[in-house]
Amino acid sequence: MLDARSLVTAAVDYVRKNPDEVVRAVVNAAGLRFGVPLAALRYFTAQAKLPRKAPKDIEIGSAPPALRLSSTVDAMGTSLRASAAIKIDEIELGPNALRIGLRLSEVKLALIGDSQSPVATLIKSGALDLSKPGNLVKFLPKRPAAIVDAEDDRIVLDLMLVPAIANNAVLRRVLAVLTPVVNIRAIETDRDHIYVALKASPSGLPRALTALRNGI
Repeated sequence: MLDARSLVTAAVDYVRKNPDEVVRAVVNAAGLRFGVPLAALRYFTAQAKLPRKAPKDIEIGSAPPALRLSSTVDAMGTSLRASAAIKIDEIELGPNALRIGLRLSEVKLALIGDSQSPVATLIKSGALDLSKPGNLVKFLPKRPAAIVDAEDDRIVLDLMLVPAIANNAVLRRVLAVLTPVVNIRAIETDRDHIYVALKASPSGLPRALTALRNGI
């Protein structure tokens, strides 16, 4: 759990050192565009207490319009350093779908230490075509249910296929009320920020009010 006082202190310090962020935020808000400094994401990942099996030593950067991530992961008992540039090219949010399309480029896997595991052997042999990670995911023997499509450099997720998310009545109610009038148009980066661009649909207001009245 992140300490609220520490978060506020860190935010105030950041704004003091980067006063132009306030002007940037106002200008972007006028265009329904909201930015989060990558420095803030780095702070959260550094401070958060992640599960034991979660990726470690996470590094966050940008390759506009993509987000660049690298981390240390455990792949079937083999320690790897994995990195990729991730571009979000499709977003569909609603009470029955949380669909996100990802394009992965510059995918790299590097062994940490020596290993003779099957995964290590594959990496050493160069048999993995990392330019088309979607094809590798497509043929995983136990592919996560949330992955609804995978081809070449593209992977499509629908998080509503994750039971814990699909069964969250509060989340579905919020999506039913908000998404008819406000939805996400795009997510992209520049050198120092990740931006969420929104789209407003006033014509969806009757649907949102109906969902609010019905509590669904």
